[in-house]
Amino acid sequence: MNSFRVVTGTCRLSYVNIMTPRARDGQEPKYSACILIPKTDVKTVNAIKKACEDARLGSAELFGGKVPANLRSPLHDGDGEMPNGGEYGPECKGHWVLNASSKRKPGIVDRNVMPILESEQVYSGMYARVELAFYPYNTQGNKGIGVGLNNVQKIKDGEVLGGAASKPEDVFTAVEDDDDDLGL
Repeated sequence: MNSFRVVTGTCRLSYVNIMTPRARDGQEPKYSACILIPKTDVKTVNAIKKACEDARLGSAELFGGKVPANLRSPLHDGDGEMPNGGEYGPECKGHWVLNASSKRKPGIVDRNVMPILESEQVYSGMYARVELAFYPYNTQGNKGIGVGLNNVQKIKDGEVLGGAASKPEDVFTAVEDDDDDLGL
């Protein structure tokens, strides 16, 4: 099956599961991220739209020799409604939104193209460039363009999204070695 690749400009990542795969609703674990592309990044959005169209045009074999007129698009307006009818979170406002996943762990590097190995460096809210692969799918009656997550380059830190855990030194104080204070 053909895939059509795009490397994004700087975007923000949300719902990041790129160091460890996550299983949803009993499905096979996958690496994934929600990609938030600023609406001002017309170059990336146009490249994604072209990759989606190329994937659609290349899908004839998957659909019995016919190229479908319309397939479910992976690109959504963060100022509009989610495909399920819900509302996007405030971090999505002013952005195009798409979800990407992979069974294979994506390559993850820093701005100097050095591998990132510490999971604390990769989180929802960071800014990155992402290599994506667009491909047609036809599974269980659902027909559309899917997005594979290939590689991630962290560009800079950002405000953590999703109720970040606090630092232990901000929560706890030192405890004396006295059993009375410990309630034992």
